Amino acid sequence: MEQHQEARTPGDPVAWPPGTLRSQTPEEEEPRVGGSAPAASVLDAEAYAASADGLWELPVEPAERRPECSHCSRPQKVCLCPFLPAHPLHISTYLYIIQHPAEENKVLRTVPLLAACLPKDKCKIKIGRRFSEERDPELSTICRKSDTLILYPGAEAANLEEFILDSPVYPSTIIIIDGTWSQAKDIFYKNSLFRLPKQVQLKTSISSQYVIRAQPTNRCLSTLECAAVALSILEKNNYIQETLLRPLQALCSFQLQHGAQIRLSKEHLLKNGLYPKPMPKNKRKLRKMELLMNSVKI
Repeated sequence: MEQHQEARTPGDPVAWPPGTLRSQTPEEEEPRVGGSAPAASVLDAEAYAASADGLWELPVEPAERRPECSHCSRPQKVCLCPFLPAHPLHISTYLYIIQHPAEENKVLRTVPLLAACLPKDKCKIKIGRRFSEERDPELSTICRKSDTLILYPGAEAANLEEFILDSPVYPSTIIIIDGTWSQAKDIFYKNSLFRLPKQVQLKTSISSQYVIRAQPTNRCLSTLECAAVALSILEKNNYIQETLLRPLQALCSFQLQHGAQIRLSKEHLLKNGLYPKPMPKNKRKLRKMELLMNSVKI
């Protein structure tokens, strides 16, 4: 889920570290007999202190961000609006994105593209790590409704396509967690609210098209891709998936044309002997690596 995260803070003042004002000679490194420093060194130290103090008084200009498109949230020079639908897609399903704070400032995030394709009242983004009834009554109410689903894989998760065929109440809302896999896991298991809705997962053979960001396995999908597949199933309309994937394809194509490289999944690297790091010594992490190599779902 959406993994795979421009700085908004002004640049910090620069202070030179001691010793960088001028090079030292071996004689200057050795103290004089009795521990007294040479007069020249004292003058140098005073000059350094004066110059360093002066640096703190210099005005600091905030780092300038490139102008962004207000619609797709991309820099204006690489705006993806031509690949978005002319009008928001008509859907009846409400989509709630639970976004880890670390994802908010990532340059190549997919949630803004997803939100730009959908009606504002049908796509809501909640940013945070911890949620409760006191902090977010709206989300608490949504999680307690019988027609709300949460998309998160696991042993308890039902196949979405099969579930809607047998469900007495057709789902009206779906929740998706946006973050790296470890961040999504942390959010899901440390917020009891998210175990109230019915847990579902996608069983699809498609591979992720978000090739500029590495995924754990070949079957892992970005947040935008998960939403595209889930909404197509719930709305019974394949055109939704095609439309939502179009800006993602354009984003990856542009990045690859300007120096980005295809990021192969960890699973692919391990199976083909291309993993660049040594295998972990931690038994739990090593076990996960072995499961990936054997294509076992973790």
